[in-house]
This record gives sequence, structure tokens and C-alpha cells, in this order.
Amino acid sequence: MNDIQDKIQQAKKEAEAMKEKIKSHKEQMNDTNLKQFTKDLPSLPRNDKLKVRRTLKGHLAKIYAMHWAEDKTHLVSASQDGKLLIWDGVTTNKVHAIPLRSSWVMTCAYSPSGSFVACGGLDNICSVYNLRAKEVPIRVNRELSSHTGYLSCCRFLDDRHIVTSSGDMTCILWDIENNLKMIEFADHNGDVMSLSINPKDRNTFISGACDATAKLWDIRTGKCVQTFAGHESDINAVSFFPNGNAFGTGSDDASCRLFDLRADRELMKYTHESIVCGITSVAFSISGRYFFAGYDDFNCNVWDTLKGERVFTLQGHDNRVSCLGVSSDGMALCTGSWDSLLRIWA
Repeated sequence: MNDIQDKIQQAKKEAEAMKEKIKSHKEQMNDTNLKQFTKDLPSLPRNDKLKVRRTLKGHLAKIYAMHWAEDKTHLVSASQDGKLLIWDGVTTNKVHAIPLRSSWVMTCAYSPSGSFVACGGLDNICSVYNLRAKEVPIRVNRELSSHTGYLSCCRFLDDRHIVTSSGDMTCILWDIENNLKMIEFADHNGDVMSLSINPKDRNTFISGACDATAKLWDIRTGKCVQTFAGHESDINAVSFFPNGNAFGTGSDDASCRLFDLRADRELMKYTHESIVCGITSVAFSISGRYFFAGYDDFNCNVWDTLKGERVFTLQGHDNRVSCLGVSSDGMALCTGSWDSLLRIWA
């Protein structure tokens, strides 16, 4: 027995030594940092043109999630009033109102084709709805049930496949049509709070969790490819950079960060001494130069991705900003809040 213990200790020592070697090699390669590299870059102008252009009223309780459709005008929102609402963001009309079996909803998603929406929450189930269905109100099309914890985030790969993240510390890839769990992604040591699918390579996605790490997963192998540490508390939100080579995170440690896949490291930290609350949601502008983050203090801060400076603050909600997203053409930002309103900024 002692012999096995000795071997385990020896293996641990060797692993630590190898980790140190890798770390020192990475440090040698790290010839500059993003702040240093962009110091001569002109700062972004203090943009006061971004204003509330639409307010979407209709939810009767806290909004927990929203997601834009690929068609640039429609969006879905989920609220604890037990409704999933599909909106036309231009006219502010409600296109569909879908009653949910469980009002404890935490996430929602639009499929790339615009034919389906999905949601989930404390019921541990991912419910998929077909918007092309003739019935009114629209009834649930598929219920994907295998998670043993709450559903924190879901994102479609296409009309047939969806990835979900959960409080059971795993993510799952589902075959929607056959109601089948295809792959389970398990490597986190805390509730997985958010996921983001790579816009340039739909075989990879990022997850952020309460173990304060973000992980890159390969759907083809079902394995974790890279792990990114640095945050000091739960990661609540992750979002890919538009070119698919980096991603942003938002955490309860009151910071947002930018991580690069190729450099395998943190590139930038977005903090301000006046910000002491957590971040609920993050998104990049279509160029990637602006980094939007929703905060518990009712504000949405806009950061210069390259320089790490706060460019301006969007104030307009009367409660926590719980979710946000940039439309696929980059022309509008939508923020959702516990004040039961969605606001579209442009």
C-alpha cells in the first residue's frame, strides 16, 4: 500500500515539475503584452451616439436570458413570468408568446435557421420549440433530459444539434431529433455557467464555470483541449471573439478578461476601481474592438478590447443587467434586465 502511495507522490511531483517547465517556457515566449503593444494606438472616442432606440415591454417578471436570431431582427427572451417571447426588434411586436412548463428559466437560444428556440433552467431540462408549428400556443417539440443539475446555458449548432451546460459540472451535445445525448463533456470542478460556440469552427466551444476556469472543448473528440485560469471567482459568462481565436469572460471577481487560444494565455483584464460588482453577461461588437459587459449594478460597461480602457457606460435599467447580445450584423446591442425590460441600443 505504501509503495502505491509513494508512486502517486512521485507522479504528482513529476507532474508539478512538468507544469513549471511549461510555465517557464510560456513566459520566455511572452515577449510583450496587449497593453504594451497597443500603447500607441489612439483611444476610442467617447461615443455618446449609442442610445436606446427600442424598449421591449411585455414580460411581467425578471428577464434572465435573451438571444438574437441570425436574421438580425428577431430575438428570443426568457423570463421568470413563465414565458418565452419572440420579438421583432424593429417593430417591437411580439411574434410568439410561448408558455413554459417551468417558470424557473435561466437560458434561451435561437437556432441559426430561425426555425427553433430552446430554453431551460431549474427543471434540468432543455426544452426545444418549433416556431414553424401551426399550433397556438406553440407546444414543446422535444424535452432533452439527462442533466442532474440546473440548465445554465444552451446554444444550437444547427437545427438538429444543441449544446447545453449545467450546474452538474458538465456540458452535453444532443441529437434533438432523436432526443439523444451524444457526448458528455466533463472536466470542470464547479457549476458550468456559460458556453459559447466558435463562430469560425463549430467543432469547438468554450465553457466558463464556478471553478474560475474556462475550457476549450473539441466536439469531435469530446475532450477538453485547453484550460484557462486567472479569474478569482465564478465565471458567469463567456463569448468568442469574432475571429474565433480568442474569447472574453465575465466573472464575480468584478473583472472581465480576454484570453487567446493560440497564445494559451490571458491577454487583457478589464477592471475599474469604481466597479465592485459581478458581471452577468459579455459580448463583442462585430469588429471585436468594443467589448460589452452587463453588471449587477444595473449598468452595461463598454470596453476598448485592445487597450483595456472603459470607453463609456450604458445606463438605462433599474435593476441587474442579466443578459446582453449583439445582433449578427453588428448594428444593435440588446440588454435584458431584472427590471423586466429589454432595451435595444444603436
